[in-house]
Amino acid sequence: MIEAIRECLGQEMEADNRVVVIGEDVGVLGGVFRATDGLQARFGKDRVVDMPLAEGVIVGSGIGLAMSGLRPVIELQFLGFGHQAFHQIGQQVARLRYRSQGRHALPLVIRSPFGGGVRTPELHSDAFEAFYTHTPGLKVVAPATAYDAKGLLAAAMESDDPVLYLEPLKGYRLTKDEVPDERYTVPLGKLRIARAGADVTLIAWSAAVNVAERAAEELSEQGISVEVLDLRSLNPLDIDGISESVSKTGRVAILSSKSASTVWKHQSSASLLLILLIR
Repeated sequence: MIEAIRECLGQEMEADNRVVVIGEDVGVLGGVFRATDGLQARFGKDRVVDMPLAEGVIVGSGIGLAMSGLRPVIELQFLGFGHQAFHQIGQQVARLRYRSQGRHALPLVIRSPFGGGVRTPELHSDAFEAFYTHTPGLKVVAPATAYDAKGLLAAAMESDDPVLYLEPLKGYRLTKDEVPDERYTVPLGKLRIARAGADVTLIAWSAAVNVAERAAEELSEQGISVEVLDLRSLNPLDIDGISESVSKTGRVAILSSKSASTVWKHQSSASLLLILLIR
């Protein structure tokens, strides 16, 4: 997944010189997880900019760059530190189009890793995506596959409205699948049926999708057919896709990204939850 994200950033910067990347350690270091590795050497310090350790300054700078005609992609090293920029994100980034009565768009992408399961310190594994899904004017996406990581990021960078793009810490190097070399997009607001089923719908996103698929596989051995939905986008939410699945199965369970880190090593917990639901 990390390679898919890096490839997408490089392709978009190559295609559009308005795209700039800013954030803490994104340049010389290439990002703490190496998502931007090599981009500064390739595109220069004017387009891949190392910022001070100040999330409010990073997001605020992204706002100014977007309003000036650029298309910035900013990185917050961990979503748990988004609190330091919550005013900028919630009251400025998300509301600019509304506040300006449509005169100003804000083509800004905020990338940030989140979630547990990788033995990170105190604030680094926080999963606060729910805060941002309740922020009017802000799109929130959370890919679960390497394919979607590249396609959703490209779509987010095309958007004239701000997008919070969440990257699963657990999936950076553990998630592997086929990713085309060429540029492509995955539409925002459309879920993916990760596994078809008939008895119960299990809704998940980001790293939790992998846990849900493993639980579904285990339950299939007991004759229980689980349909796994990968939301992809948390806002806008694919209500029609969810409704169609739940209408078919008649039962639904939700496996959040936070709870997924708890059951990652205890797969039977997820399976038992679904068995109780069905019975």
